[in-house]
Amino acid sequence: MKQTNFLDKYPVWTLELEKNEVALKSINEIVNYFKAKIEDHPIATFIAIFDHYAHTNSLADGVIAPEIKDVKNVIFCFGKEISNTKVAAVRPRSIGICELEDSWVIEFIEAPNEKLHKVMEQWSKELKVK
Repeated sequence: MKQTNFLDKYPVWTLELEKNEVALKSINEIVNYFKAKIEDHPIATFIAIFDHYAHTNSLADGVIAPEIKDVKNVIFCFGKEISNTKVAAVRPRSIGICELEDSWVIEFIEAPNEKLHKVMEQWSKELKVK
């Protein structure tokens, strides 16, 4: 995975996989893959699927880069403690799934808990079958 700083302040982790490297063939299959991982995790809670592409496409002034074919976010929470008020600012989590012509792009903002961040990395990397 590659880390970048989106807008010079948001630590975003990215994994781009060629479609032929992934056994799953649709964005909904990938969404369901992540949903199952979340539901199987001992402390994670699935919240929702956000169809980011449909939302942006429905706006009169919505703009979508031409190379993007679809975008969905899987929203969930790892929270098992609320140690201070700032925790609410970094939860829930979201994994973005973007479909391009020949690839899938999986992205998420760095989690404040390194162990749980590694879980999201592992889930993403396990999509690759070749």
